[in-house]
Amino acid sequence: MTRFAVWAPDASGVDLVTATARRALRSGDGPGWWLADVPALAHGDDYWYAVDGGPPRPDPRSAWQPDGPDGPSRVYDHTRFAWTDQAWHGRSLPGGVVYELHIGTFTDAGTFDAAIGRLDHLAALGVTHVELLPVAAFPGTHGWGYDGVCLWAAHEPYGGPDGLKRFVDACHARDLAVVLDVVHNHLGPSGNYLPTYGPYFTDRYHTPWGSAVNLDGPGSDEVRTYLRESALAWLRDFHIDGLRLDAVHELEDRRAITFLEELSDAVDRLGTALNKPLFLIAESDLNDPRTVTPRENGGIGLHAQWSDDFHHALHALLTGERQGYYADFGSMATLAKTLTRVWQHDGGWSSFRGRHHGRPVDPSRMPAHRFLGYAQDHDQIGNRALGDRLSALLPPGLLAATAALVLTSPFTPMLFMGEEWGASTPWQYFTDHTDPALAEAVRRGRRAEFAAHGWDAAQVPDPQSADTVRASRLDWSEPLRAPHSALLAWHRDLIALRRTHPELSDPHLPDVHVTYDEPAGWLMLHRGPFRTAVNLAEEPATLPMGTGSAEVVAAWDQAEITQGLAGTTLQLAPRSAAVVRLAD
Repeated sequence: MTRFAVWAPDASGVDLVTATARRALRSGDGPGWWLADVPALAHGDDYWYAVDGGPPRPDPRSAWQPDGPDGPSRVYDHTRFAWTDQAWHGRSLPGGVVYELHIGTFTDAGTFDAAIGRLDHLAALGVTHVELLPVAAFPGTHGWGYDGVCLWAAHEPYGGPDGLKRFVDACHARDLAVVLDVVHNHLGPSGNYLPTYGPYFTDRYHTPWGSAVNLDGPGSDEVRTYLRESALAWLRDFHIDGLRLDAVHELEDRRAITFLEELSDAVDRLGTALNKPLFLIAESDLNDPRTVTPRENGGIGLHAQWSDDFHHALHALLTGERQGYYADFGSMATLAKTLTRVWQHDGGWSSFRGRHHGRPVDPSRMPAHRFLGYAQDHDQIGNRALGDRLSALLPPGLLAATAALVLTSPFTPMLFMGEEWGASTPWQYFTDHTDPALAEAVRRGRRAEFAAHGWDAAQVPDPQSADTVRASRLDWSEPLRAPHSALLAWHRDLIALRRTHPELSDPHLPDVHVTYDEPAGWLMLHRGPFRTAVNLAEEPATLPMGTGSAEVVAAWDQAEITQGLAGTTLQLAPRSAAVVRLAD
């Protein structure tokens, strides 16, 4: 017996449609719900819903869309999958190292099963959490995933629901937790049939993607339930360990208890029921510590969030770029502030926004592991005109310095796929819209956007071209040859140091200090007895280490401790980095 249920509050009737029959659903127990219990349909059978005699449409809660969002839904029985992760009890985020990857370009095949073949690389690297860009079903084959329209179904070209489960199961077998990026602030422009069923969207607010998701208007109780239950389904049915919530600042929600608070509470309760740590990571442009303040302390209660200010401070200092939102960054003083106080914009003036922005973090009360620190991510690479990585802008020594600061920072470090070996392949914006008019609109929009930022729009890769996808795939031969192999070994060494020495992952911000000499080009991060020293200059640098003895525990290039009458110093090669341990 299979139960079919759909919410369509304004419908006068809803039919269940199969290849051979059409059956009217009965009015359900709750307002607006339509139900049917059908013994003849089971796992693997296709079906649709038709509202008020209209055309057949897929099930909004379908877990399986074998022909994509425009095709029929297929009955999926979650109990049929043979999990082998019974010994897995989860892995919390504090102390972890996150690795962000896109299934479609992580390997040449672009599938969950192909990605499994590279998991041993991640385990050897030492990362603890694998964060997947969105896998909710979207039209076409290729895309970043942020145009998803079936929020309960895993993208079929990646391997569908069984493929995702095999991937998660394989990660857990290697002691890797899995984080999934989910998008609640909008749906894609094509294949979105939710308006057929009910008031999932509202014109009361304007968002960058058009009508806002209805989180606070009439009918919003069921809309919130739909989003919340889809999130819980990934965690419960697919054994995902945590979710990254896309652009939560674009969620228009004026109810006293926000959707994010409800979701945080539901995830905490599910974690208790499953006896494993579950967590939510926000992407937020608000620079508001209340996002990650526990609910009992008056916050929203999300468990962590991305920290773009740290990225901007690193990127602007290393590259010299000052366009757009980099305008207020670029000095060592700015980097020092983000390392010790999280945000540059914590209530002060933001020239890019033309207003004051943000709220200070209380370092004595907010552990730094609640903020993800990174030098690269999918947005900061893919939203450049050419999708060029730092490896296209910096020599290996400065890439090594960048890695040292990220991986010994007080934050939860995050790497973007291929960063660990300085991948030379770009990661560009690509789509596979089947509507020609939409495809052309995306092309024009991207070119206009980049032209406004001062880039040559003529050089922008065609997002609809298969060549753009191919160019964005990792080249797995690179880690085997210089200089990539040396960078990979450096990342492994730094992650191992972080794992071995608790001082390097200590999230207590008042204990984090930074010294620097801007004219000389060096900066030093103080972490207990450890000093992460980076020399960004083209000349050797001499860094003061106090009066006691010290030893170099990791170095990218030449690094030598000398002791003299003036004290202990570190002689550091140009454009390089070292981690030094001071004597107790």
